[in-house]
Amino acid sequence: MRVPFNRVATRTAVDSARSTLAALTVSLGTVGLAAAAARPGLLALVDQHAAAVRDSLDGDRQPLTAAALAGYVEGVRAAALEHGLAPPDGPVDWSHPEWLLTRLLAVCALARSLDGV
Repeated sequence: MRVPFNRVATRTAVDSARSTLAALTVSLGTVGLAAAAARPGLLALVDQHAAAVRDSLDGDRQPLTAAALAGYVEGVRAAALEHGLAPPDGPVDWSHPEWLLTRLLAVCALARSLDGV
C-alpha cells in the first residue's frame, strides 16, 4: 500500500515540531517552570510572555499547534543568534532572567498545554 507523500510530510513536520519543543523543554523548560512555580513574580512574567506569544500567533482566533510554537522558537533563536545572543553556559539565575529566556520559557509553558507534547 502506498502512502501519499503529503501524509508522510505532515507526520514528519509534526514529529519535528514536537522534537523541537521537547528539546527546549529538556534544556530550559523543566528547570525554568519549576523555578516559576516557586517564584510568583517569575510566574507572572512567564504568563505575560505566554500571552504575547499567543497573540503573535493569533492564538485567540485559532488553536495553537506544536508546529506554530516550534516555528516561533526557531524564529526567536535565529533572531537571537543574529544579534549575537547565545544560550547560557551554566545554570540560569531565574531571579533575574533575560528576556530571551523568559520568552522561551513561555513557549515551554504553552507547549505543556498542548495535547501530546
